[in-house]
Amino acid sequence: MSVEALLLSLRLACTVAALLLLLALPLAYWLAFTAWRGKFLAEALVALPLVLPPTVLGFYALVALGPRGVLGKLWEGLFGHPLAFTFTGLVLASMLYSFPFAVQPLVNSFESLDRRVLDASSMLGASRMRSFFRIIVPLAWPGVVTGVVLSFAHTLGEFGVVLMVGGNLEGITRTVSIDIYDRVQALDYVGANQTALFLLVVSFAVLSVVYGVNRRVWSPWSGR
Repeated sequence: MSVEALLLSLRLACTVAALLLLLALPLAYWLAFTAWRGKFLAEALVALPLVLPPTVLGFYALVALGPRGVLGKLWEGLFGHPLAFTFTGLVLASMLYSFPFAVQPLVNSFESLDRRVLDASSMLGASRMRSFFRIIVPLAWPGVVTGVVLSFAHTLGEFGVVLMVGGNLEGITRTVSIDIYDRVQALDYVGANQTALFLLVVSFAVLSVVYGVNRRVWSPWSGR
């Protein structure tokens, strides 16, 4: 197993999970509490990566991040180097690919909250921001953990989007999934099995955390 590819994948997954949490919290809050009739369009847009083939999503991400794309041109004008086939490009593409895994668990948790608690907080003079961080987020903790863990795991094992946007540059964009593919191509089944087994164990651990939190086995507010 390539330690360099593993560390790169862990770095990518942690970065994507952290950034997606910051983006998903306000968006999920809006989707859960807005009365806008057209919010189904926003929900469909958020869920789109779930049904699109990774190669399709990766292709359009590559076009947008490439030297002729809007984001690619803007990035190169600001920083003087291209965005595609870089770690930063991988982060942006991975965020797009894993976005629904961060947003949807939060929306479900926010929608399940007792609105009377929020109304009481408002009547007591608490601002929306204070109510959000002191009441909504703690009560929706299972959704927060689920969103972070799923987006982390989904990013850790992704292949198509990474290959399309990042290529296979050792130490820059070569993740564990690409490392497995390279080893299989080279008929190194022992090495491929070691890496694949590692991802299998991580996936099982991730699902155990998600199901454990959703069953309230543990929580920082449970007093256990």
